[in-house]
Amino acid sequence: MAKKKRDNLKIVVVGHVDHGKSTVIGKLLYDTNSLPEGAVEKVRRIAKETGKPFEYAYLLDAFEEEQKQGITIDTTQIQFFTDQRDYVIIDAPGHKEFLKNMISGAANASAALLIIDAKQGVQEQSKRHAYMLSLLGIKNVYVVINKMDLVDYDAATYHRVASEMKEFITPLGVTPLRYIPVSGLAGENIATASDKMPWYTDQPLLVAMDELPGEQQEIDKPLRFPIQDVYKFDNRRIIAGRIEAGKLAVGDEIVIWPSGKKTHISTLAYWAPRDRKNKGYAGQSVGITVRDEFFNKRGELITLASEPAPHISNRLLVSLFWMGKTPLKVGKKYRLKLATQEVEVEVESITKVIDASSLDSSDDTLKEIKLNDVGEVILRTKEEIAFDTFRENQGTGRFVIVDGYDVTGGGIVNAAEKSVAETIQPAFVKDELVARGELFDEFYYNVGNNEVAKSSSNHQVYAEGDAIPLTGESYTYPANFDVLVLRDKVSILIRDGKVDTIQALDDYKYTGAPLVNGRGFALYIANQEDLQNMLVSYDQLESSDYRKRVEFANRYYSFGRFRKVVFDFDYII
Repeated sequence: MAKKKRDNLKIVVVGHVDHGKSTVIGKLLYDTNSLPEGAVEKVRRIAKETGKPFEYAYLLDAFEEEQKQGITIDTTQIQFFTDQRDYVIIDAPGHKEFLKNMISGAANASAALLIIDAKQGVQEQSKRHAYMLSLLGIKNVYVVINKMDLVDYDAATYHRVASEMKEFITPLGVTPLRYIPVSGLAGENIATASDKMPWYTDQPLLVAMDELPGEQQEIDKPLRFPIQDVYKFDNRRIIAGRIEAGKLAVGDEIVIWPSGKKTHISTLAYWAPRDRKNKGYAGQSVGITVRDEFFNKRGELITLASEPAPHISNRLLVSLFWMGKTPLKVGKKYRLKLATQEVEVEVESITKVIDASSLDSSDDTLKEIKLNDVGEVILRTKEEIAFDTFRENQGTGRFVIVDGYDVTGGGIVNAAEKSVAETIQPAFVKDELVARGELFDEFYYNVGNNEVAKSSSNHQVYAEGDAIPLTGESYTYPANFDVLVLRDKVSILIRDGKVDTIQALDDYKYTGAPLVNGRGFALYIANQEDLQNMLVSYDQLESSDYRKRVEFANRYYSFGRFRKVVFDFDYII
């Protein structure tokens, strides 16, 4: 008979400095026999030699010192176990460290202990941490009112502190499951009920922890498989990535978002016959081949056709913590990293700002979020992306903000907002004719990301008679050429380095001059017949059919004639 897998629970412990968080953790380690052999005796000896009283907090130091000698766990994560389950305690010494853990993905805690000193009551940092719990979407919370020995185990003091915290934390959407009075130093009400607090008739801390809801196994959630990369071997295209949630198998019908294209999994890739398998599970890195070959790229999200779809939008309502030296500002563009996606994002609006030092909030007309403040923000991506809210799935509902090369913020997705159409940024204008154009934008090949990306943009608008920049860092055009902006159905004739004519594409006739599209790629057109064939083919393209679009681009576009590869990287080659 197979042995039943033990339940595992990650729990974050937060609290104001000197409220006894380390003492409570040390006592939990002591009462569960989770300390290294000889640790207690060592701490007792040191305490005696230094003339200091023995404290359970010192046991935590001994535990961490032991862990530093190995490489099994991070020193901020402490493992212990009871008869019921295995625990990982995530020690968060301050709100900044807490958010850093969250952003890095280390703190996927599903429960929390919020430690409060009974004598000092609810302090500023207690409120900060409560807000962080709300920001992380952690709902299973115990408020542990510690140091009851300093108030003579007074029931009235306990109720006053509990009421004060309840008043603050409830509007945040966090409803603590229990308010537990303890004395970490004296060991009261930690593992067993305390006879010094007969007025408290609920469970002691350790017993109550075992009653916390277990973590929902990621494997039981809907499939979330972000594409990390696409590799070509022989005649195979292998879609590779890490399964964030759920499971997949050969034969499954899948959907690739945000396009919504459907296909079936043909195989799971393997190197040797002994590694062959037909299923993949949450937490595993896998490669798959599919029945229908589409154009796939990093950042797309694969789900099962039979399971709930992710949100598809270019507008996200988020809560974020800002760590940038310069404030986050409305209208400024950043890079958004969510799962394997990395896209340009603009701050559309700021709906709320929480001052992390005072916890004062404002929902007036807001223009920026300062260092270490928390805000509710609407972000607008350049194109639609696939994502979940944090409550639905942590791995695809958490993000970071990058400004330049620095991670300057991070947070969680609260909701998907209604998509809005892309606002055309005109490059050429004549009366009612408006055409986009990226001819004069600089495109770079980023070695670190292995991708060509637009690093700087020319937002100038040109009219007939205006001179244009013929040479840039990544482009060089002749003095005479024609521009066909197919998506806007506008043509532009450049003569002697100036805009000569802007006209509807239907009125354009092949002139024999070199032709480029709206991004500056040369067009393979030699005569009027070629031109007509290209226009007919373009009109027949379906935006969702990647194969036809790729075929069209490879047939008519040339990369190297007017555009060149310019390297840009902060990367060791």
